Amino acid sequence: MKFSVNWLGEFVDLPANVDTLAELLTLAGVEIESIDQRGANIDKVVVSQITASSQHPNADRLTVCEVNDGSGTKRQVVCGATNYKVGDKVPLALPGARLANGTEIRRSKLRGIESEGMLCSPIELSLGEDASGLLILSPDAKIGALIVDLFPADTILDVEITPNRGDLLSHFGLAREIAALTGKKLRAPASLKTAEATGSGIKISALRECPFYSARKIDNVKVGPSPNWLQAKIESVGIRSINNIVDISNFVVLELGQPTHAFDADKLIGGIDVRLARNGEKFLALDGKTYSLAPESLVIADDERAVAIGGVMGGEDTGVTESTRTILLESAYFLPASIRRTARKLNLPSDASYRFERGVDPEMILRASQRATELIREIAQGDPAKETAVAGTLLSNPPDVFLSYKKCDQVLGIGIEPKTIDKILERFGLSKSTRLRQVTAGQTSKSRSPARQSRSGDGATWKIPSYRRDLQRDVDLIEEVVRAYGVEKITGTDRSRFTPSSVADDSHDLESALRSGLVTRGLAEVRTSKLIPRSATVVTTGNAIKLRNPLSEDHVALRPNLRPGLLAVLDRNVRAGAERVTIFELGRVFVPASGREERHLGVLLWGDAADSPHWRTQTKRRLDFFDLKGAIESLQIESLLFRRSEHRDFALATEILSRTRVIGFGGQLSASCARELNALGPIFSAELHADLALEAQKSAKTFREIERFPAITRDIAMIVPEKLTHAEILRTIEEPREPLLKSVELFDLFEGQRGLAPGVSGKSLAYRLTYRDKNRTLTNEEVTVAHAKIRERLKREFGVTLRE
Repeated sequence: MKFSVNWLGEFVDLPANVDTLAELLTLAGVEIESIDQRGANIDKVVVSQITASSQHPNADRLTVCEVNDGSGTKRQVVCGATNYKVGDKVPLALPGARLANGTEIRRSKLRGIESEGMLCSPIELSLGEDASGLLILSPDAKIGALIVDLFPADTILDVEITPNRGDLLSHFGLAREIAALTGKKLRAPASLKTAEATGSGIKISALRECPFYSARKIDNVKVGPSPNWLQAKIESVGIRSINNIVDISNFVVLELGQPTHAFDADKLIGGIDVRLARNGEKFLALDGKTYSLAPESLVIADDERAVAIGGVMGGEDTGVTESTRTILLESAYFLPASIRRTARKLNLPSDASYRFERGVDPEMILRASQRATELIREIAQGDPAKETAVAGTLLSNPPDVFLSYKKCDQVLGIGIEPKTIDKILERFGLSKSTRLRQVTAGQTSKSRSPARQSRSGDGATWKIPSYRRDLQRDVDLIEEVVRAYGVEKITGTDRSRFTPSSVADDSHDLESALRSGLVTRGLAEVRTSKLIPRSATVVTTGNAIKLRNPLSEDHVALRPNLRPGLLAVLDRNVRAGAERVTIFELGRVFVPASGREERHLGVLLWGDAADSPHWRTQTKRRLDFFDLKGAIESLQIESLLFRRSEHRDFALATEILSRTRVIGFGGQLSASCARELNALGPIFSAELHADLALEAQKSAKTFREIERFPAITRDIAMIVPEKLTHAEILRTIEEPREPLLKSVELFDLFEGQRGLAPGVSGKSLAYRLTYRDKNRTLTNEEVTVAHAKIRERLKREFGVTLRE
């Protein structure tokens, strides 16, 4: 929220330097995001009045205005704005003026018509963010007066207010905080005596969502432009001036933090009923859009229809216009949760909902109504009713909180005098309670002694003001104490010591090692939501656990695997023009129907294997199944095997095994899946249990000397049945392992009749076996004996035909 330093200074004496004020608030937990300078501190910009206007002869979107700048000579100015009318007073930048954005104004011709200056919008004078039209000044502004006299220089603080501090969402609220932090006297707004309350004309049908509602009728109002001081104040913090009634409502919420709303009373039919919306009830809001309301949405209604969405936005049918003569001024308390739900569901945030969501001060409701009423009487010559119609009851103050001085010292680690603690809390608006501290169950009779009274030396019981409902426990009061006392006064202590590694530490280290290994292979890590959309195949087929009350259509079920999230990432990258996507995710999935959590690793590859063509072939190789297989093999899982399988979502499906245990599934996704994503070329995906992959990271990396003695290689070529797999042959060669055998490599494969003699069925495989001893050079005889054992084992186990 933006705050005017000049405006804050009306309530409290501020530090001489704005940077000092910003540091004070930041150290107290009220973060300053930015500091901007505002104000029309520009020479040669004066108040002018538009005396005539006509269409530009050579441009449809331009007009030619005749303006009076008080010099006695009318000026001709070409203008592109449309929000003015003849008689309005607007800022005129004369030739020679230099605007805030650096633009220098000169006499010039625009589409053949001479222009002797420029009519200005708020943003061009650093008076606001509005660039949609001219800054319409008050009719009371003196023609020829310098704009700098109407809008003095100001400093604007952009402050980040945490959700629990709704009391700071006003200039008076922030000034009250500054006064508490600095010990300066707070100058409260003018003491306003609220009007007498009556119960007539208001009905609350939804007391839970609206505990208290007030409305005051004001007759004979004159709707028109706001005076310069009012425009300057609201526009300094980015609120565009609309008319005096709307501006007063905006001024009050900026000053006191209590939203109000003005209805055109002549357009209301009957009394006011604060009720829940009917299912599907239509509502035309002030933003010109029609909304379909849900039964949990709160509305302000007359006898025939809804006239406002409670705490969010008013209706266009009962909005204040220039023809309005009687208004009904609303000021109320709405349940924060109800307003938050409605504003989110309708995607309709507003300044009012922003404050009601965080909770407003119940004691400010009628004061704000009175403040707005007095301003309407003064500015719009309104005649307010002597009585304010009310319904419901105001919320009571928060419960008292007991604070032990001893606990305060223990929590902060320093000793603070009880008198200092009392003084700080009193500056924040708290007061000591005269009641005895409540005795909890289990306390002895000794603890019921008078020493436990609120004014005892051990501590005190404090009354919490109505605007600080975030103060609920003693530690909340301790936080207030340290914010004002100064967190920088608490000296640091070195309490570091060695702690043994925990299971969580070990798991984190293993996951980090796994991630690093995949990243070094060129894969990028992604993290997707554990909740998947209704459109996901696993949801439509019933293979996912659905949520009972999903927040949106994009989050309706728990993911049973990582594939939907990986495909969604691929889809976004393909749409963005990516030519290569190589990603992985390490996350938890939920197994139907038990909901058991498992940690999985998912990998997805698509696109070109390299960014540029190969230098020899001048073509780009596409990523294939062997790239996927290599990524999985890099995890160094023990006895890793791949076995052909079938799956409806895969054109080429394989089971991933560790020894005989299936640990995952992967392959090339079906063509239909690629078409749905508009991805040209095959998509390869695999998913496996992450536990074995993480276990593999535990194995210590060992140093191995370069072999000093030569190796001897022997080949085995054989014809085997078609259904015999490479994994089965490899297992037979390696188990039991010959001591001299170091490695086995498949280097040749013939299938069908290619390369086989006529009439020979099966397939031909050729393996290269490497033998070595680290301590000596092997002899041919030793290798022949070991090699013969393996050949005989293959013939015995599978009946293979050896090719000599």
